[in-house]
Amino acid sequence: MAPALPRTVRAVDTDQLLALEQEAATCGFSQRLPVDWLQEHLAAEATHYLFPTVVHQLRHRPEVSPQWRCPVLLRVRTGEQVWGLLDVLPDTFDKIPETLGPDSKKDIASRMEHAVTQREWAERMAADVVSEDVPRN
Repeated sequence: MAPALPRTVRAVDTDQLLALEQEAATCGFSQRLPVDWLQEHLAAEATHYLFPTVVHQLRHRPEVSPQWRCPVLLRVRTGEQVWGLLDVLPDTFDKIPETLGPDSKKDIASRMEHAVTQREWAERMAADVVSEDVPRN
């Protein structure tokens, strides 16, 4: 039987988030962001937040099942917060200390609902770079 999905938000620093993303890459999880992209764009001293919302079962890969699919609120170098998804093993999530109070968790969950996705943010940043490169007459 799968462990019960916790209804909580956990805070991690950038190094911890990179380790979680690396574990997801090593396990071949489908919901993760490239570690090299994160290293380039995350604010180094930021706090990021994970909120497990779905138990994801992989019957064909029982060695990494279940996973908890977590929306993750990331702080990028521009100071903005963007939203992504990250699959995390339950034991790994359980090792992240509980450090947030109820009001903080509600605020973070609300910010997750209103944040742009990582993809939208990356596309906007790429478009901004292209528009800066276009010569103006």
